[in-house]
This record gives sequence, C-alpha cells and structure tokens, in this order.
Amino acid sequence: MFKTVSVQNATFDKFLNETIILRPSFTLIALILITACSKKKVEPLSTLLVDAPDIKGTSSYLESPFVTAGDRVYMVGHQDGSFPPLGWHIKGEMGGIWDHPIKLMDGFDAELIMAGKVMPLNKATEFTNYPFANKHQFIFEEENISVERVQFIPDGKQGVFVQYVIHNNSKETKTGKFQFIGHTDLRPTWLGERTKMDDGKDEANFDGKKWVVKDASNPWYNIFGSEQTPDLTLTHENPNEANGISNSLIYNIEIPAVSDFILNFTISGSYTSLEDAEKNYTSIQNNHYTLAQEKKQRYTELANQTKLTIPDKKLEQTFEWLKYNSDWLVRTVPEIGTGIGAGIPDYPWWFGVDSEYALKGYMAIGREDIVMETIRLLDSVSMAINGNGRILHEMSTNGAVFNEGNINETPQFVSLIWNIYAWTGNKEFLKKYFPTAELGLQWLMDENDTNRNLFPDGFGMMEIHGLNSEMIDVASYTQKAFEDASKMAHALEKPDLVNKYEALAGELKQRINTEFWSADFGSYADFIGTDEQALHLIKDALVRADTLNKPWAVEELKATERQLRQNPSSEPRPFVLYHNWVVNTPMEMGIADSTKAIVALDNAKKFTNPFGMFVTGIDRDESAGKDEGSFKGSKVFSYTGAVMTLPTGVQAVAENNYGRPDEALDYLKRMTRSFSYALPGSMYEVSPDYGMMTQAWNIYAFAIPIVNQFFGINPKAYDKMVEIRPQMPKDWDNASLEQVKIGTNEVSVWYENHDDVFQIKVQQTNPEWHLKLILPEDDYSATQGNPETSAAQGNTIFMLSNEKTMVITKR
Repeated sequence: MFKTVSVQNATFDKFLNETIILRPSFTLIALILITACSKKKVEPLSTLLVDAPDIKGTSSYLESPFVTAGDRVYMVGHQDGSFPPLGWHIKGEMGGIWDHPIKLMDGFDAELIMAGKVMPLNKATEFTNYPFANKHQFIFEEENISVERVQFIPDGKQGVFVQYVIHNNSKETKTGKFQFIGHTDLRPTWLGERTKMDDGKDEANFDGKKWVVKDASNPWYNIFGSEQTPDLTLTHENPNEANGISNSLIYNIEIPAVSDFILNFTISGSYTSLEDAEKNYTSIQNNHYTLAQEKKQRYTELANQTKLTIPDKKLEQTFEWLKYNSDWLVRTVPEIGTGIGAGIPDYPWWFGVDSEYALKGYMAIGREDIVMETIRLLDSVSMAINGNGRILHEMSTNGAVFNEGNINETPQFVSLIWNIYAWTGNKEFLKKYFPTAELGLQWLMDENDTNRNLFPDGFGMMEIHGLNSEMIDVASYTQKAFEDASKMAHALEKPDLVNKYEALAGELKQRINTEFWSADFGSYADFIGTDEQALHLIKDALVRADTLNKPWAVEELKATERQLRQNPSSEPRPFVLYHNWVVNTPMEMGIADSTKAIVALDNAKKFTNPFGMFVTGIDRDESAGKDEGSFKGSKVFSYTGAVMTLPTGVQAVAENNYGRPDEALDYLKRMTRSFSYALPGSMYEVSPDYGMMTQAWNIYAFAIPIVNQFFGINPKAYDKMVEIRPQMPKDWDNASLEQVKIGTNEVSVWYENHDDVFQIKVQQTNPEWHLKLILPEDDYSATQGNPETSAAQGNTIFMLSNEKTMVITKR
C-alpha cells in the first residue's frame, strides 16, 4: 500500500533508516511503498562485452562527452557518468536523452547510500567504449564497493537500457539504499517554434513501479523504472527547470559478502502517445539482453564488411571504428524519414553537403541501405521546399528547413547520384533521381551564373562573411557534376544532354585551370571577384590574422592590398587571400592538370599541423604547425584556427589522384592521431578534440583513399564489372580488403609486395561479373584463374570472366 507524505528536508530521515541526500532547492512529495525487495536473477550485460571490441578512455577526458547511439534515440553525457549542460545549438540542451523531434531527459543521477555514507555515481574513474554500448566504472575504496554502469540503445526502439552492477568486495554483507533520479525535460528540438511545437509543463505520475511523465501541452511521454519495485519514490520540483521535473526511485538493497547486486533501468519515450511509450518500455525491459545480442551481432557484421588488414594497426582500428561511428549517426523520424545526421551533439539532424561527402564513404563500407534512405529524404524534402533541383543545406528533425541550400550542394548531389549508381547498377534508382539532377543543374546555371561565365556565384563550403562570389569549390564541384551528369545521360540514352553536359564540363575544366590559377601563390584562388569585394575581404582577413597573431599572414595580406591598389582592375579576377582548404578541390576532383596539381599539393603542406589541414590557411603559424595538443577553441563556437578532418581527407584524395599514395597516407596518419584522443573509439570534427565528437564525413576522408584509391576498387556495377588498379603506399607491403559490396557482387583483394615477391589475389562472389585488374607494365604470371592479358598505356591488364578468383604474381 502507499502512504503519501509531504516532508521537509530536515525531517525526511524520520521515514528512513538510512540517510537520503536531498537537493535543498527541491520541494518534495514522498510516496512510501511497503514491499519486499525483489531477488529476481538478472543477466549482466558485461557477459556480452567480454569478446567485443573496446577502447578505454583517458582520465584527462572523463569530463568530456560520450554518446550512446541508436537510430531512434541517443544519449549524450560525460564520460564520468554525469550529465552537465552541453551544446550551443540549443544552449546547454544538446546533451541528455533525445527522441527526435523531442528531448526526453536532461539525464539522470544515481547514488548509493550505505552506513550514512553517500556514494554518488557521477565521478567515474574509468570509461570504456564499445561499438554498441558504453561502460562507466566507479570505485569506492574505503567502502570496498565498486559499481559498473553499462548502457545501450536497442535498434529501432525509443528508449535506453541502463544496468548498474554493484560489487561488494568486502567479506561482510552490505545493506543500504540505491537512489535513481530521472531528470525529465520533454521539450522540442531546434526550430520547434517553426512547427508549432510549444513546450508545456511536465507532469509526473507514479504507477506503482515506474514514473510516467507527460508534457501538459503535447502527447510527449517519458517513462522510466526498474524491474524491481521501489521502496520509496520522490518528486522533485526544480525551480531551475521551468518546465522539466525530476523524480526518484529508491530501493533497499542487500549485498552478501564478495557478491554483486544488479539493478536494471529502462528509459523510454514517445512524441505521439502513451501507448507508444509503454510499448517501447515493455519491449526493452523484457528483452534487453536479446536486443543487446542482436545489436552486437549487427555490429560484428558491419566490421566484417570492407574489412581492412594492414601493417599499421592504429589506422586499421581507426577504419574499423569509423564504420561504427557511421552507424551511430543514423537518425530515423518515421513521420519524416531516415538519414544520416552530420554530427553529435550539435548537428544530429540532416544536412545536404555533409551527406554528399559521407555517403560516398558509406557506399564503400557496404551501407547501401542507409545511403538509399538518406537520398530519398534529401530529394523529397528538397523538391518539396525548392521544387527546382536545389538541394537543401540543413533540416531539423521536426521538418523545419533552416537553409534551403548553398550553391555547392546541388552539383555535389549530382555527382553523388552517379557514384551510387556506379556502386549499385540500379537503373531504376538512376531514373528516379536524374530529373532532380537535371533540374538542379539548370537552376545552378540559370539562377546563379549572372555573368554567364560558367562559374556560379554564391556560398560554397566556406562560411566566411563575404565569400559568396565565384568560389573555387563551387566551380570544381560544378565541373564534376556536368561530367557525371553526361555519364548519367548516356546511361539513360539522352544524347542531346550527353553532348551538352560534356561540352560544359570540358569548358569548365579549361577555365578553372586558367582563370582560377595563381602562379605567384602556387595555388588555385579562393574566389574570383571584384576589387571592391577583395578589399572588404582583405580588411576582414587582416583583423582575423592580427587577432590570431599571425604576422606572416598580415604581411602577405597587406602586400596583396598594395598590389591591388597599384594595379586596379575593372573586371573580376582571382584572389588568394585566406588560403582556405577549398583551393585544393580542383585536385580532389581531378580537374587540375598534373603540373599545377603537384605545385599546389606541395604548397598545401605549409598549411598543416600534426593532425591535418587548417580550414583557413592564414590561421596557421610555426607553433601551430608543430602543435599536438588540445585545440583551444573560442568560448563561442567557431571554426577559427581549426584543423578539420574533411579538409585533410580531401587532401588525401587529391594526393592519390596524382599518383602520390605515400603523401596521401601521411594525411591519413595525421587524422589517425586524433582517433580516441578525447572520446575512445571516435574522431572529432575539429582535430583533435573540438566540435562534434562524432562526425559523418570522417568516413569519406578514410574510405575513399583506402577503398577506391589504395586498393584501387573502381565499381562499374552498371556493366557488371569491377576495375581494380591498386596504388599502395610503400609502407603497406602486406594488405587486404575483404567483402566489399558492389551491386550483386562482393569483392576481396589481398596484396603482398616485399622481399622481391609481388602477389595480388582478387576474389569475387558472383562469377557472372568481370574483374579487370590493371597493374604497371611488367612480367607477371597468373598462378590462379585464367585471365585474358593485354597491355595499354604502360599497363598490364588482366580480365577475368566467369570465374571467382585470380592470383597474379611477379618474382
């Protein structure tokens, strides 16, 4: 039976044999439940973690974020087990438990109370990350008590499962209490005001075993409880949370000597109904172990797809975990769609350009499922809001579109569609999305190329005020889009469009190499613009360089300003001001002629540090070039001074395009230095430890150089063919890449080149396909399989048909 009591903090201990610590700012309502403790045997999740990949964090980053990932729900807190305010998109609210488009909880607290001693479970001594779960370790040496908190989020479920395993390491029985406090905060996501998501007051009800909390103005629910029935419950009215509410579950516990006590908690929610929240709660609570097994198995399968084995085990581990990271970012809101989010915690929703980079990497690691879903989402919403092929930039999970699209995102979408078609050979896919590509290219040129010089005007990747004239990245991606669109038109038998797009691609390539190139700087220009535009940008850049104490940049900018004033021009011309990373996109897209490319690639090395490429070149100096420490970002979130994974990955791709795999590998190694630097098993957006702790486009930065370039896998699924032209760095003398999915086929490559022995083995699962292996011209022999051999342009070509395996050897 229940007894309802209103109490003050000072008198509350009259109702308990043990002290419960209460926050003095709370008004309390207590429900005392007279019951016996449950002794039900429960299975520890740790049995599933024994043989799972794991990475331990460092003590210096315990007070930094982690994520427990799921496609419906995810949880963000600190590695020490606490849930402080996090994030800037919704200030201080990007942590906690999210069930987009709403938040469920700001987090939760837990504590043990034994013999009058409070042991708070928010100062973990160790954090361990697993692909599908996390673990926090708490140690209380004086009490001979240790506690493990393990949590995971089941696939497709709106909820979190949290398990506490309390170890009594002493030789005597321990008794006490365990308090779990859930901090519910049912509130809308970013831009909720645009979709009339008004936050109401949260109201809590205890149903005898668990707390059920509802937003008074909406059908939003949060439920949390345990398999065991609590001995006491509390409601905490917190004046610091205008609409949130905190509720406790308190359990009497008894732990025999040298034994464990397990408490399982389920946290569920719904933004549609109580029935939905209850369904999720019951499913997770009753089936948590099986659900964890299933998720573990799915992650094992992810690891085995595009499985890399190389001498550099740190890089090998990085690539494996980037496949897990990619899965952590899948975001499903059934009413809107499924797609990859850009990054956690502040960019969990959907982006055009982030997806356009990342999905190329997702295809290379065998994730056609999520690639197709993301394309469907981006296309449908973009056409609904723009209707002209323009691809959106940023969209919240409530359906509100913040930015209808930057200029570069439309041509990059075109190239992405061709890339996916090359991997899948799915003609229906091509037919479905080619109209968007065709419309987008028309919009790109008709609406944005005002002077009709084939260079569209507008913002590209660089979000710097004033950089919205004719940008080098927009020009590069536009050229590539026309080249890829001509291939799509050919596949769809549209000869007029083939000729049109080929001509535009050819002319753009020539103009980029002449009009954007600056021999004085050994670089492509940031932009083409008027003198007036350049002077404004120089003024802003001088302030930036001076503020950051970059004297070399100040001197260079002043020299550029003097030259500009002494030699004015009435016509737009190219300017190298910021040395932004996007000046390397002509090499990333293979547009630059080889002479200019090598000069530009060598010049770009000046704008690096041990972690990779600076976003904006004028931000670097000699000390930054050698700095391997934490990134000191500004108090207000900014990319100023940042080294990022995307620019570094672009540089690796660019180096490989011009036959420099050792230089490309150097950039991968730089990025790998930031892997597990702060969050074990993940790589930050800004190297090594700033911005998003997990970022979608990181898989582009690794998968394209490794899969498409080092191993040379060039999918042509539309012809049931795979071309393989390996280009290995010298350090990889023994390497393999297994189970690469291409259409209805799966390809594996084993490479060996040492001690005067060269051997390459290529295997496919579908013998109806053709394998084309292209090697530098030499005296090879086929020791397995019966390939046709030919020579062309200094290469030896082996063509295998109607067989699964060929082995080529040279001694």
